[in-house]
Amino acid sequence: MANKTVLFVGDTAPKRPDMDSIFAKTNDYLHDCDLLFGQLEAVVTDKGAPACQCRLPLRIYPSAGPCLKRAGFDVMSNAGNHVMDWGFEGFYDTMRIMKESEIDIIGAGNNLEEARKPVIRTLDDGTRIGFLGYCSILPQDYWALVDRPGANPMRGITAAPCVEHDQPGTPVRIFSWPHIDDLNNMIEDIHKLRPQVDILVVSQHWGIHFTPAVIADYQRIVGHYALDEGADVVIGHHTHILKGIEVYKGKPIFYSLANFATEGPAAYFEGKNGLINDSRHADIRKLNDDFKKHPKRTMPYDSCKTIIAKMYLKDGKIDKFTYVPVWIDDDTFVPEILTHENPRFKEVIDYVTEITENQKIEPKFAIEGDEVRIVTE
Repeated sequence: MANKTVLFVGDTAPKRPDMDSIFAKTNDYLHDCDLLFGQLEAVVTDKGAPACQCRLPLRIYPSAGPCLKRAGFDVMSNAGNHVMDWGFEGFYDTMRIMKESEIDIIGAGNNLEEARKPVIRTLDDGTRIGFLGYCSILPQDYWALVDRPGANPMRGITAAPCVEHDQPGTPVRIFSWPHIDDLNNMIEDIHKLRPQVDILVVSQHWGIHFTPAVIADYQRIVGHYALDEGADVVIGHHTHILKGIEVYKGKPIFYSLANFATEGPAAYFEGKNGLINDSRHADIRKLNDDFKKHPKRTMPYDSCKTIIAKMYLKDGKIDKFTYVPVWIDDDTFVPEILTHENPRFKEVIDYVTEITENQKIEPKFAIEGDEVRIVTE
């Protein structure tokens, strides 16, 4: 069997007059693989009304479906914190458009059973790759139930006891755990899927957005369980900035691939410069020092740095994982593949190493040409 490659990218939601232009500098690279996976960050619709519990009712044009297909996407997760932003009508329209665009969707469905269903893609050499999708970042009632549409949940539970337990009102330490029902569902999903596939991918929309480096307790628990129970890799996203990469028992957890092909906030607020002027997002601006240093910046400088995760397959088995440094222009929001000659190549690598070490995770990376190998031996 010939060698194969699978690419994974983070949050993707093009919304501009010429949507294909956001892929102008990555188009050739994205097409030079056997399968492309990404996170669908927005509702794809021009229907519905904003849900009352969402702070940013995010949607992109219906023509985004065909655009994403032209960009090369094969499978996308719709398990995200915007999945129900435009109500049932917007949700069903999104699922219809993506199906018509011939992009398989995981992590969301008409009910919980459907949201938990995997997607299995078979490469032309017969290799079977299975995908499961979950979301921890869920506004109230955005998760699917037995009789309600929504995302496949991996909810987190948070406790914040005082460090000095007998001193109320003093500084606290934050702990978090996965919801036991959701964790058990994921374990069951992995056990059912494992015998059907050669490679098993778990996608998680999770984490602490905009805050540099920090990985929540529940993420480590969920990630470790996923790999212990049979997954081969955990692909994280949501945080809009990169998070560290952990090798656990010889398998990688990409805690966040950050943004990939997303717009500035103004595009989604439909003309309003959201993170600057909207009082509902004042709390977000406190999460990253770059907002404080540059009060007119709509996304922190950290958001310019991102990566593409790459899985190499040989004879139907995983040969290695790498990541490809990418730079997102903070004016046009167009991502660009970096090569080792570009000074920003090292800047992204140094950043990934720093945030990994910050969380007391040993960085196991080796630069190989224009890619960084994840050392799993």
